[in-house]
Amino acid sequence: MIQSMTGFGKHVIQLPTKKITVEIKSLNSKSIDLNARMPSAYREKELELRKLIANSLQRGKVDFSLYIEITGDETSTKVNESAVRQYMEQLKSIAGGDDLKLLEMALRFPDAMRADKEDIDEEEYKAIVAALKGALSEINKFRSEEGNVLERDFLDRISSLKDLLQKVLEMDPDRQGTIRERLEKAVQDIKQDIDANRFEQELIYYLEKYDITEEKVRLANHLDYFTKTIQSDDSNGKKLGFISQEIGREINTIGSKANYAPMQQLVVQMKDELEKIKEQMLNVL
Repeated sequence: MIQSMTGFGKHVIQLPTKKITVEIKSLNSKSIDLNARMPSAYREKELELRKLIANSLQRGKVDFSLYIEITGDETSTKVNESAVRQYMEQLKSIAGGDDLKLLEMALRFPDAMRADKEDIDEEEYKAIVAALKGALSEINKFRSEEGNVLERDFLDRISSLKDLLQKVLEMDPDRQGTIRERLEKAVQDIKQDIDANRFEQELIYYLEKYDITEEKVRLANHLDYFTKTIQSDDSNGKKLGFISQEIGREINTIGSKANYAPMQQLVVQMKDELEKIKEQMLNVL
């Protein structure tokens, strides 16, 4: 079973005086790339929260947001009275105006509001961790569902590659016969006496040069290995990416050795299917 690196999870916990909301979004990335947004008062717990996220998600460009909304009488934010008075005096000396208007303007300036630093309550932190785990559960469920869609698409395309490979196998005898006829005709056009034994040796050399038996066997093995890997218990996008590279290598070699237009057309179709696999592979965990 594979997982996508794309996902979204959200979890909310309501405390007596606070509402805790955790949101997590992720996109594809070669490694874990975590961006955290949270109130400054909770930054001391950031490393612990990052570790929980990294252990759960493993890879991806992740945006983590923690929102704390006060819903009761509790508040740690107060008006910074001295700063507001200074702002009002400066504004009055510049433009004048009534005190109410000056107050409205002063409250918009930096430092007009002051938050008293408080230690994080243990129960509150437990609630934050619970909300985070809930959001992680949601995003992993999302990733698994997306992974199922990707898996079906991969298996369909691997099946198409196997069908195209079967057509290559069926076509190969005709291809070899055509190459042999082409070489014999080229020799006849020279209109010179040739040594039959020497010609046969050269003919065998060129036929071996265009032989794709090893590539057909290796390609079939790689396709089977891809299917086996994608159906394993772990999601291993990097391993599947390496197998895709090997599949591409065999397809390219068959194309370069084909020297036969109908087979090269099949190779183009195989490359197209593989390219679509590689595009989607970037999203696999």
